[in-house]
Amino acid sequence: MPTLHIIQHVPFEPAGILPDLAFSHGWNVSTTKQFAADNLPELNTIDRLIIMGGPMSTNDITDYPYLSAEKDFLNRAIAKDIPVIGICLGAQLLAEALGGKVHSNAQKEIGFFPVQKTTAAYDSQFFADLPHTFTPLHWHGDTFSLPPGATHTARSAACNMQAFESGPHIGLQFHLEMTTDLLEGLIENARHELVAAPFVMTEAKIKEAAASLHNLQPLMTSLFERWLS
Repeated sequence: MPTLHIIQHVPFEPAGILPDLAFSHGWNVSTTKQFAADNLPELNTIDRLIIMGGPMSTNDITDYPYLSAEKDFLNRAIAKDIPVIGICLGAQLLAEALGGKVHSNAQKEIGFFPVQKTTAAYDSQFFADLPHTFTPLHWHGDTFSLPPGATHTARSAACNMQAFESGPHIGLQFHLEMTTDLLEGLIENARHELVAAPFVMTEAKIKEAAASLHNLQPLMTSLFERWLS
């Protein structure tokens, strides 16, 4: 049975709908919980890798020393052609590993804001079936440059680099894996970031829009199933 491995940085940002999707397609799922000081697996024991989000920056190695070993692990996974999905912080780590640069975005983007596919996304092996515009959850202050040779697949008004693909690898700055329960946990642990700004929704508005998560999950399912296969 093939194994999907998930790296989780904080208790309140697990992989949402993705483990159950993987189980339903006959995959085993293992997890490294960095906040619990779990060990990273041997690369020869995994077949796919997902790196989740977190409130830290890719450069916060002093405060989160495990990021150094994680970056090395990611580089070695890419060298072994293990397909990777990076979500939010995970997308930034993936972009960095592929040669991009992570930096602060001009605006924090927190809440539900529209994303548009790029022209290149219509020929994408992963993004072609997604609608031209959709409105996922965002929760980030950093962004990244497009890695050399990668394809830019989505942008938003606040953040140009919303998604990319590079061979078998996918970077998603936004959250399509989210559930209403997980969003409650994210708000509970990060509501201090909900400070009035052009692209930061209020807690009330985020909770009001949370019903749309159910409609976004099929987009993640489509993309994820293409990646698994």
